[in-house]
Amino acid sequence: MRTLILCGGKGTRAYPHTQELPKPLLEVAGRPILGHVMEIYARQGFCDFVLAAGFKADMIEEFASSRPSSWQVEVVDTGEDANTAERVQACASRMGDRYFLTYADGLGDVDLEALAEFHDGHGGAATMTSVPLPSQYGTVQFVGDRVASFTEKPRLPDHWINAGFFVLDHRSEKWLVSADFERQVLPALAGAGELFAFRHTGFWRSMDTYKDALELSALCADGPPPWTVAEKSSALR
Repeated sequence: MRTLILCGGKGTRAYPHTQELPKPLLEVAGRPILGHVMEIYARQGFCDFVLAAGFKADMIEEFASSRPSSWQVEVVDTGEDANTAERVQACASRMGDRYFLTYADGLGDVDLEALAEFHDGHGGAATMTSVPLPSQYGTVQFVGDRVASFTEKPRLPDHWINAGFFVLDHRSEKWLVSADFERQVLPALAGAGELFAFRHTGFWRSMDTYKDALELSALCADGPPPWTVAEKSSALR
Protein backbone atom coordinates (compact mmCIF):
# COMPACT_ATOMS: atom_id res chain seq x y z
CA MET A 1 0.00 0.00 0.00
CA ARG A 2 1.17 3.49 -0.81
CA THR A 3 0.70 6.38 1.60
CA LEU A 4 -0.49 9.79 0.40
CA ILE A 5 0.45 12.66 2.72
CA LEU A 6 -1.13 16.09 2.27
CA CYS A 7 1.74 18.60 2.43
CA GLY A 8 0.50 21.55 0.40
CA GLY A 9 -1.26 23.96 2.75
CA LYS A 10 0.08 27.33 3.86
CA GLY A 11 -0.22 26.65 7.60
CA THR A 12 -1.73 30.03 8.39
CA ARG A 13 -2.47 29.11 12.02
CA ALA A 14 1.28 28.69 12.60
CA TYR A 15 2.12 32.11 11.09
CA PRO A 16 4.68 33.74 11.12
CA HIS A 17 6.72 30.54 11.46
CA THR A 18 5.24 29.29 8.18
CA GLN A 19 5.92 32.48 6.23
CA GLU A 20 9.08 31.08 4.66
CA LEU A 21 8.75 27.41 5.64
CA PRO A 22 5.95 24.96 4.78
CA LYS A 23 4.17 23.72 7.88
CA PRO A 24 5.21 20.04 7.34
CA LEU A 25 8.82 21.14 7.81
CA LEU A 26 8.25 22.82 11.18
CA GLU A 27 10.38 20.96 13.67
CA VAL A 28 9.32 18.68 16.48
CA ALA A 29 12.22 17.59 18.67
CA GLY A 30 14.71 18.96 16.15
CA ARG A 31 13.28 17.29 13.04
CA PRO A 32 10.47 18.20 10.62
CA ILE A 33 7.10 16.84 11.70
CA LEU A 34 6.71 15.35 8.22
CA GLY A 35 9.63 13.04 9.02
CA HIS A 36 7.90 11.87 12.19
CA VAL A 37 4.69 11.17 10.25
CA MET A 38 6.52 9.18 7.60
CA GLU A 39 8.33 7.18 10.26
CA ILE A 40 5.00 6.10 11.78
CA TYR A 41 4.30 4.34 8.47
CA ALA A 42 7.83 3.19 7.69
CA ARG A 43 8.34 1.54 11.09
CA GLN A 44 5.27 -0.57 10.35
CA GLY A 45 6.56 -1.62 6.94
CA PHE A 46 4.84 0.94 4.71
CA CYS A 47 7.68 2.82 2.98
CA ASP A 48 6.11 3.90 -0.32
CA PHE A 49 5.03 7.55 -0.12
CA VAL A 50 3.42 10.19 -2.31
CA LEU A 51 3.72 13.72 -0.94
CA ALA A 52 1.02 16.08 -2.23
CA ALA A 53 2.93 19.36 -2.14
CA GLY A 54 1.87 22.92 -2.93
CA PHE A 55 3.18 25.85 -0.88
CA LYS A 56 7.00 25.88 -1.08
CA ALA A 57 6.90 22.58 -3.01
CA ASP A 58 10.62 22.87 -3.79
CA MET A 59 11.40 22.63 -0.07
CA ILE A 60 9.27 19.48 0.22
CA GLU A 61 11.22 18.08 -2.76
CA GLU A 62 14.51 18.82 -1.03
CA PHE A 63 13.32 17.15 2.16
CA ALA A 64 12.11 14.08 0.23
CA SER A 65 15.53 13.66 -1.38
CA SER A 66 17.08 13.17 2.06
CA ARG A 67 14.85 10.26 3.08
CA PRO A 68 16.35 6.75 3.49
CA SER A 69 17.22 5.05 0.21
CA SER A 70 15.06 2.07 1.19
CA TRP A 71 11.97 4.30 1.01
CA GLN A 72 10.19 5.23 -2.21
CA VAL A 73 9.14 8.88 -2.09
CA GLU A 74 7.38 10.73 -4.90
CA VAL A 75 6.51 14.42 -4.66
CA VAL A 76 3.58 15.79 -6.67
CA ASP A 77 3.13 19.55 -6.92
CA THR A 78 -0.66 19.84 -6.64
CA GLY A 79 -0.72 23.64 -6.74
CA GLU A 80 -0.32 26.31 -4.11
CA ASP A 81 -4.03 27.17 -3.92
CA ALA A 82 -5.57 23.68 -4.21
CA ASN A 83 -7.94 22.49 -1.50
CA THR A 84 -7.55 19.14 0.28
CA ALA A 85 -9.81 17.04 -1.96
CA GLU A 86 -8.24 18.57 -5.07
CA ARG A 87 -4.83 17.42 -3.83
CA VAL A 88 -6.14 13.89 -3.24
CA GLN A 89 -7.76 13.84 -6.66
CA ALA A 90 -4.54 15.01 -8.32
CA CYS A 91 -2.68 12.03 -6.86
CA ALA A 92 -5.37 9.32 -6.86
CA SER A 93 -4.32 7.77 -10.17
CA ARG A 94 -0.88 7.02 -8.67
CA MET A 95 -2.15 5.34 -5.53
CA GLY A 96 -3.41 1.91 -6.60
CA ASP A 97 -6.62 0.11 -5.63
CA ARG A 98 -6.39 1.10 -1.95
CA TYR A 99 -4.07 3.40 -0.08
CA PHE A 100 -3.40 5.24 3.13
CA LEU A 101 -4.11 8.97 3.30
CA THR A 102 -3.04 11.27 6.11
CA TYR A 103 -2.08 14.80 7.03
CA ALA A 104 1.46 16.05 7.53
CA ASP A 105 0.69 17.47 10.97
CA GLY A 106 -0.96 14.62 12.91
CA LEU A 107 0.95 12.15 15.09
CA GLY A 108 -0.47 8.98 16.64
CA ASP A 109 0.48 5.44 17.60
CA VAL A 110 -2.07 4.03 15.14
CA ASP A 111 -1.81 0.32 14.28
CA LEU A 112 -1.82 0.59 10.50
CA GLU A 113 -2.18 -3.12 9.81
CA ALA A 114 -5.25 -3.19 12.03
CA LEU A 115 -6.55 -0.10 10.24
CA ALA A 116 -6.13 -1.74 6.82
CA GLU A 117 -7.73 -4.98 8.02
CA PHE A 118 -10.67 -3.04 9.45
CA HIS A 119 -11.12 -1.30 6.11
CA ASP A 120 -11.10 -4.60 4.22
CA GLY A 121 -13.65 -6.05 6.62
CA HIS A 122 -16.42 -3.46 6.40
CA GLY A 123 -16.77 -3.26 2.61
CA GLY A 124 -17.05 0.52 2.38
CA ALA A 125 -15.00 2.80 0.16
CA ALA A 126 -13.32 4.76 2.95
CA THR A 127 -12.15 4.47 6.56
CA MET A 128 -11.42 7.39 8.86
CA THR A 129 -9.48 7.03 12.09
CA SER A 130 -11.37 8.75 14.90
CA VAL A 131 -10.22 9.69 18.41
CA PRO A 132 -11.96 11.07 21.50
CA LEU A 133 -12.05 14.86 21.45
CA PRO A 134 -9.09 16.30 23.38
CA SER A 135 -10.26 19.35 25.30
CA GLN A 136 -8.03 22.42 25.15
CA TYR A 137 -9.34 23.42 28.57
CA GLY A 138 -9.24 21.86 32.01
CA THR A 139 -12.56 20.71 33.44
CA VAL A 140 -14.05 21.17 36.90
CA GLN A 141 -15.85 18.51 38.95
CA PHE A 142 -18.46 19.55 41.55
CA VAL A 143 -20.17 18.02 44.55
CA GLY A 144 -23.27 20.19 44.75
CA ASP A 145 -21.86 23.69 44.41
CA ARG A 146 -18.51 22.77 45.98
CA VAL A 147 -15.54 22.35 43.65
CA ALA A 148 -14.23 18.83 44.23
CA SER A 149 -11.42 18.46 41.69
CA PHE A 150 -9.89 19.54 38.40
CA THR A 151 -8.91 17.50 35.33
CA GLU A 152 -6.30 19.08 33.07
CA LYS A 153 -7.26 18.97 29.37
CA PRO A 154 -9.18 15.67 29.44
CA ARG A 155 -10.27 13.59 26.48
CA LEU A 156 -14.03 13.67 26.07
CA PRO A 157 -15.16 10.09 25.31
CA ASP A 158 -18.67 11.12 24.28
CA HIS A 159 -17.32 13.16 21.36
CA TRP A 160 -15.14 11.75 18.55
CA ILE A 161 -13.23 13.68 15.90
CA ASN A 162 -11.44 13.08 12.62
CA ALA A 163 -7.81 12.16 13.33
CA GLY A 164 -6.77 11.55 9.74
CA PHE A 165 -5.04 8.20 9.10
CA PHE A 166 -7.51 7.21 6.38
CA VAL A 167 -7.74 4.26 4.06
CA LEU A 168 -9.35 4.92 0.67
CA ASP A 169 -9.93 2.53 -2.19
CA HIS A 170 -10.54 3.19 -5.87
CA ARG A 171 -14.32 3.47 -5.34
CA SER A 172 -13.79 6.66 -3.33
CA GLU A 173 -12.84 8.53 -6.53
CA LYS A 174 -16.56 8.80 -7.27
CA TRP A 175 -16.79 11.31 -4.39
CA LEU A 176 -13.54 13.19 -5.10
CA VAL A 177 -15.35 15.73 -7.26
CA SER A 178 -15.61 18.47 -4.65
CA ALA A 179 -12.81 20.75 -3.48
CA ASP A 180 -12.89 20.27 0.30
CA PHE A 181 -12.15 16.77 1.59
CA GLU A 182 -13.33 17.38 5.16
CA ARG A 183 -16.42 19.52 4.55
CA GLN A 184 -17.66 17.98 1.30
CA VAL A 185 -16.14 14.60 0.45
CA LEU A 186 -16.33 12.97 3.90
CA PRO A 187 -19.98 14.01 4.48
CA ALA A 188 -20.86 12.74 0.99
CA LEU A 189 -19.18 9.39 1.69
CA ALA A 190 -21.00 9.18 5.03
CA GLY A 191 -24.32 10.02 3.39
CA ALA A 192 -23.78 7.20 0.90
CA GLY A 193 -23.00 4.73 3.70
CA GLU A 194 -19.44 4.29 2.43
CA LEU A 195 -17.46 5.85 5.33
CA PHE A 196 -16.54 3.83 8.44
CA ALA A 197 -14.75 4.90 11.63
CA PHE A 198 -11.71 3.10 13.01
CA ARG A 199 -11.67 4.09 16.67
CA HIS A 200 -8.24 4.80 18.12
CA THR A 201 -7.89 5.30 21.87
CA GLY A 202 -4.10 5.53 22.03
CA PHE A 203 -1.95 8.62 21.59
CA TRP A 204 -2.92 11.20 18.99
CA ARG A 205 -2.23 14.89 18.64
CA SER A 206 -2.18 17.40 15.80
CA MET A 207 0.24 20.28 15.35
CA ASP A 208 -1.99 23.22 14.49
CA THR A 209 0.15 26.03 15.91
CA TYR A 210 3.78 26.68 16.76
CA LYS A 211 2.83 26.23 20.43
CA ASP A 212 1.72 22.69 19.57
CA ALA A 213 5.14 22.05 18.02
CA LEU A 214 6.82 23.10 21.25
CA GLU A 215 4.51 20.92 23.33
CA LEU A 216 5.07 17.90 21.06
CA SER A 217 8.82 18.46 21.33
CA ALA A 218 8.54 18.47 25.12
CA LEU A 219 6.90 15.03 24.96
CA CYS A 220 10.13 13.68 23.44
CA ALA A 221 12.39 14.98 26.20
CA ASP A 222 12.39 11.89 28.42
CA GLY A 223 12.35 9.01 25.96
CA PRO A 224 10.79 7.73 22.73
CA PRO A 225 7.94 9.86 21.36
CA PRO A 226 4.50 8.67 22.49
CA TRP A 227 3.47 8.23 18.85
CA THR A 228 6.17 5.60 18.28
CA VAL A 229 4.85 2.20 17.21
CA ALA A 230 7.01 -0.92 17.50
CA GLU A 231 8.82 -1.65 14.24
CA LYS A 232 7.40 -4.49 12.17
CA SER A 233 9.36 -6.68 9.81
CA SER A 234 6.47 -7.14 7.37
CA ALA A 235 3.27 -5.36 6.49
CA LEU A 236 -0.14 -6.16 5.08
CA ARG A 237 -0.14 -5.91 1.29
